[in-house]
Amino acid sequence: MIGQRSNFTRLNSDLPAGLVVFLVALPLCLGIALASGAPLFSGIIAGIVGGIIVGSLSGSHTSVSGPAAGLTVIVLNAITELGAFDIFLTAVFLAGVFQVLMGILKAGVIGYYFPSAVIKGMLAGIGIILIIKQIPYAFGVNESKSLANYIPFVNDWETVLELRNLTEEFEPGAILITLLSLAVLIIWEKPFIKKMSFSRLIPGPLVVVLLGIGLNLLFKSAIPSMYLQDEDRVILPVLNSFAGFLDLFVFPDFTQVFNSDVWLAAFTIGIIASLETLLSLEAADKIDPFKRISPPNRELFAQGIGNMVNGLIGGLPVTAVIVRSSANISAGAKSKLSAIFHGVLLFGSVLTIPKVLNLIPLASLAAILLSVGYKLAKFSLFKAQAKLGWDQFLPFIITILGIVIFDLLIGIGLGMGVSIVYILLRNFQNSHLLESRKAEKGDTIKITLSEEVSFLNKGALIKALEEIPDGKHVIIDGSKSKIIDHDVLEVIENFRTNAPSRNIDVDTIKIRGIKVSGLQ
Repeated sequence: MIGQRSNFTRLNSDLPAGLVVFLVALPLCLGIALASGAPLFSGIIAGIVGGIIVGSLSGSHTSVSGPAAGLTVIVLNAITELGAFDIFLTAVFLAGVFQVLMGILKAGVIGYYFPSAVIKGMLAGIGIILIIKQIPYAFGVNESKSLANYIPFVNDWETVLELRNLTEEFEPGAILITLLSLAVLIIWEKPFIKKMSFSRLIPGPLVVVLLGIGLNLLFKSAIPSMYLQDEDRVILPVLNSFAGFLDLFVFPDFTQVFNSDVWLAAFTIGIIASLETLLSLEAADKIDPFKRISPPNRELFAQGIGNMVNGLIGGLPVTAVIVRSSANISAGAKSKLSAIFHGVLLFGSVLTIPKVLNLIPLASLAAILLSVGYKLAKFSLFKAQAKLGWDQFLPFIITILGIVIFDLLIGIGLGMGVSIVYILLRNFQNSHLLESRKAEKGDTIKITLSEEVSFLNKGALIKALEEIPDGKHVIIDGSKSKIIDHDVLEVIENFRTNAPSRNIDVDTIKIRGIKVSGLQ
């Protein structure tokens, strides 16, 4: 009886939470598909798979999966470079296989090896590109119009510069919807709105969508010149039969499985999706009121299965996403049933209300994504990183510049490179403690090695030994060291061998592997 009551309590909490997540996820699924240059329906498929399949397999009680803003740059690049959406789906399937293997091999610790400065830079860079991508849609320009050259491809700066010409031709209705939508999203984040109970049940993106539909219908009746036609709105297929439903799915082109570009796209999707998932999972666990810990390896396995399914039926790649997860927790979710239920609602919406969804202006979705992009790259983030010092700010800013100017992988690689340089510099400085003191038989210099002395410390030790004046007594103390690399032992041995020529006496303390008489 107690167990039944507990299950009912969870159901009573999870179903309303699932509804809230559905209302947040629906416009995001459509908007992310739009930003990714993919069919809008592929975003809905990804949301369904992320909710039902990943939600069922995941070990997290609160995390919600779906198409993610952090993957838009990769997806846009991959679809364009591979030349066809069905070839791209092959890469999504292989990325899923890669994630499943990572889960089986317990590679959930991968997130620990990426510096936070690089991760924040990656998300900020994606946010900037997301903003650039949405500007044409905010002006009422899309690929079906003569101004298709205004839709910027990632890192195509010639096209980006063409955006200044958008003021010559645009849709006034789209601009008005975008501006009012942005105003709503800003107000919805204000503390006085968040304190009101209705804001938890009615998310900002849903208000924006309803506002856009209402304004456009008003334009149709009152100001026809501002009315947005079909090409400026969401276009989802309207189902008339079960056969028509089956025709909606796109299947992968496995004949391209030996294409090296497909494998590169798969590897990139697999790594970035896994990284974003692990970060979102950690963030969701931190705000979970019950402080439950989600198993990262099981999550990678669940995400991999989800992406394999998406690759097979035409969905975008998915990750765990913090926006939907935080909405889920804020709405009072107690188990993963809420995530599953939101997937069921997405599925039902495609079957029952596609005509309503097709009333949504693309400008409304652009406003939502402009807001998402700003949250990823907001000014306060730059200020916070700058306050942490150059070792945090420089990798952050280099990652952003690399992503925006070149591409995502190059940006991450440059950021990692700068972070590694700072690690090397810290190792160079912290390999040993140098101590000088007067002794009865001349000056004594004592070098105390740190707890772990690796090959990274070799340069600093060589420099310290070279700067010791001739005629000194040198003690090299390894009593505090647990690990001393062979490279470092060679440096000490070479110094001991050449010391007589400089009239230097050398003693060592607890340094194994060196054949010297002394204080060992």
